[in-house]
Amino acid sequence: QVQLAESGGGSVQGGGSLRLSCVRDGFSYGANSVAWFRQAPGKEREGVADILTSGGDAYHAESVKGRFTISRDNSNNAVFLQMNSLKPEDTAVYYCALGMIFDQRLVLEPSTYTYWGQGTQVTVSS
Repeated sequence: QVQLAESGGGSVQGGGSLRLSCVRDGFSYGANSVAWFRQAPGKEREGVADILTSGGDAYHAESVKGRFTISRDNSNNAVFLQMNSLKPEDTAVYYCALGMIFDQRLVLEPSTYTYWGQGTQVTVSS
């Protein structure tokens, strides 16, 4: 059984930065991709960024490109999301998720990811 634990959320003023962490406990055969999603009150869950655990390019949604960066530390089973130049519209609960992706068209499709963390709140004030 795989468990994902997010940390690093908090409250910050617009223009500030936060670094989220996601640590995986357990093994899932075939799982090759870790992603960050976010969900604001009253809105659908939105894919933010994805990275392959084995290497290769990361993917960032247009809404965060140039401001957020996903990275990984395989030795510690961790994935990070560095968030810079935060805006009030970035306010949401942020989740990490683990899945198996062999079709790039499915990147950041929530149904692709099998395991989810409990989420960490990010609040950006204006």
